[in-house]
Parts: sequence; C-alpha cells; structure tokens
Amino acid sequence: MAGEVTNTDLDHRSEELYSTSWYRWYVLFILTGVYTFNFIDRQILNILQIPIKAEMGLSNTQLGLLTGFTFAIFYVVAGIPIARLADKGNRRNIVAISLGAWSLMTAISGMTQNYVQLLLARVGVSIGEAGGSPPSHSMISDIFDRNERATALSIYSTGINFGGLLGFLLGGWIAQYFGWRWAFFVVGIPGLIYALLLRFTVREPPRGFAEKIVVVEDPPTMLEVARILLQRRTFRHMALASGLHAFIGYGAANFAPLFWTQNHGLTLGILGTWSAIWGIFGALGTFLGGVVTDRMIGRDLRWYLWIPALSTIFTLPFSLAIYTISHTGFVLFLAFVPAISFSMYLAPNLALAHSLVGLRMRAMASAVLFFILNIIGLGLGPLVVGMVSDFLEPMVGNDNVRYALILVVSIVNIWCVFHYWMASRTVRDDLALAGS
Repeated sequence: MAGEVTNTDLDHRSEELYSTSWYRWYVLFILTGVYTFNFIDRQILNILQIPIKAEMGLSNTQLGLLTGFTFAIFYVVAGIPIARLADKGNRRNIVAISLGAWSLMTAISGMTQNYVQLLLARVGVSIGEAGGSPPSHSMISDIFDRNERATALSIYSTGINFGGLLGFLLGGWIAQYFGWRWAFFVVGIPGLIYALLLRFTVREPPRGFAEKIVVVEDPPTMLEVARILLQRRTFRHMALASGLHAFIGYGAANFAPLFWTQNHGLTLGILGTWSAIWGIFGALGTFLGGVVTDRMIGRDLRWYLWIPALSTIFTLPFSLAIYTISHTGFVLFLAFVPAISFSMYLAPNLALAHSLVGLRMRAMASAVLFFILNIIGLGLGPLVVGMVSDFLEPMVGNDNVRYALILVVSIVNIWCVFHYWMASRTVRDDLALAGS
C-alpha cells in the first residue's frame, strides 16, 4: 500500500542513522543518562539510611538486607528473563519501560511508613533496574566495534559514578533540610520524563551493525549462553573477581555514611558534597579503565584482566589508610586516589564478556555476569559488612564500621586479585576459541 512503512524501511533508516558518528555517540550519551538514573535511585538509599535508621529503629544488618541482599536477589532473578527478551526483541523499548518503572518505585519509596513497606518499594526498584543494563550493553556493542567497545562501555559505566554523585549530593542536602522522603520524590520523578526522551529519540540499532554482519538466527536460550560462558575458565574467574570487586565497592559504599558520620562527624550535606566530588574522579577512573584497555589489548589480550588486577592492588593501601588515619581533612583528600583506581575494573570485564560470545548473546552475557557480580557484590557485600559491624559493636563501640571495613576490604581485595590472575592465564585461548 502507498505510504505504508515496513520493517525493512525502518531497518534501513536505523542503518542510515547509526552510520553517522554523531548519532552513535548521541545514543551512548542517552543510555549513559539512563544508567545515571539507575544509580541515583539505587545509591540514594545509602546516604538516607542514617535518618531512616533513626526513624524506623533499624540495625546495621537490616540496613544491609535493605540496601544489598534483598535488592540483589530480585535484581538478578528478573535480569535473566529480561535479557533473554532483549536478545530477541526491541531493546530500546525494554530500557524505556524499565526506567519508567524503577523511577516510579523510587518516588513511592518516599511514601513508605515502615521497614516492610520500604523493603517492598526497593524490591520494585530492583525489578525495574534489572531491565536497564543488559539491553543497553547489547545496543552499545552493536554500534561500536571491538577496538572502541571498552571505551564506549566505560563511558556508559560512568553512570555508576555520576549516579552515585547525584544521589549522595541531592540526597544529603535534601534530607538535611526537607527530610528523607522528599529526597526520593525529587530523584524519582525526573526519570519518568527521561524515559519518554529515550523512547522517542533513540532507534533500535540493527543487530551486528558494528561487525557488518546480518543476524537472522534466533538467539540461543538462557541456559545455552550460560553454559558457553561457564565452560570458559576465563569467564568463571573473571566473573568471580568482578563479584568480589563489587563486594568491596557495595559494602564500603553502603556503610560509608555511617563511617564518616561516626568517625569524622560529617553532616549529611557535607558528606553528600564530598561524595559528589569523589564521584567525578570515579567517573574518570571508569573512563580510563576502558580507554587504557582498548589501547593495550592490541599488544596482549591479558590486559583485559591485568588492568583491573593492578588497579585493585593499587587501591588497597589507600583504602586502609582512609579507615585508619584519624585526621579528617587528610583522609577526605586521600579518598580521591581510590575513587579513580577502584573504578577501572568494570569496562574491561564487560568488553571481555561480550567478546567471549556471539552477537545475539550479548545482553544475556551481561545478565549472567551481572547475576554473579550482584549476588556476590550487591547481595553479600552490604550484608556481610553490616553483620560484622554489629558483631564488633559491643567490643569497639562507634568504631565498629571502621574495623568491619578494614577487615573485609583487606581479605576480599587479595582474593579478588587472585581470580583476575587466574583468568589472565586462559584469556588468549578462550578468545581464540570464541572466534574473536
């Protein structure tokens, strides 16, 4: 029929748009904004936990369940079927719907009256956020080729840092002057508007666009992708290392507000401001992790693992110094160093995971990696730190969070580096087997 628009016409228009450099970078910018909202809504609870704990009479273990384990369980369980859907269907629509859902549940969090209601609202946030990253990762890997992929994924991953920055900054000051409930409203509602911007300005990219491959076969099943990945020793060790890395990150971030208020007397507003500044440097570290990886893998593919391993080793002494030195001004500035170095791990790991699988497995590869990363990191990190700090409180009082962080960070950092080293021993063979 005259004037009828077919799927072929739409695919052709998408190819024309994605053939232009500006549109590829525009889509990356928009998706990075989505990830920023993801972490604003996820991390704002960290700085709000102090007034919430006081109002609801919660223990540190309950806080760990609220910010970590319960969130992680629903996040990873929902993420697998959503990723499967993304490998088959329209990823742009999945991301837009997910953003709208978790933003709405964040706003609803501000209306809760007790621990159970807040826990249920955060479950809603976690299920919504499960549809954000795997489809976005797949889109980015389809529009940027292998030599640009780690850099593109590192730019996307700065959403973690910018989201944490805004979550702490807005959450700290709003909670200090207007109360913690208003903080949830202020950060939740704009995400609904941004979801519409994504839906109406971003096109679904053609599968295999960067590789110039026409993808016609159905994607493998969830179990097939998981089996392919878990058969590769590189992925098994890299995923464990990523999870342990996230264990430290989430565990430390969730209890940072308690550490800084208990041991250094910072107010929520001041802490939010400093956290925002650290977030900028964290974004720099995330970006550098991807850029340096893209430059170095041409010399040796083991740099996929060496970069996060070396950055983890470098971070440890600075982290321990922050937790042991009592001079507030000195440790506030010292925190800039691990903010950069600790953030360099994610983009190399994502790029490597995508290189270990085929074109229609990338969303699922991200989901499998994030399943392991978030169960270990987001699920257990805050919970373990909370339990250790509660155990230590009768012995050390308000130093309980400090000593819990020292103990956990020391052990898990070394364990993390061991798995990066083990993954580096097989990465070249596994990438050759994957046909990369």
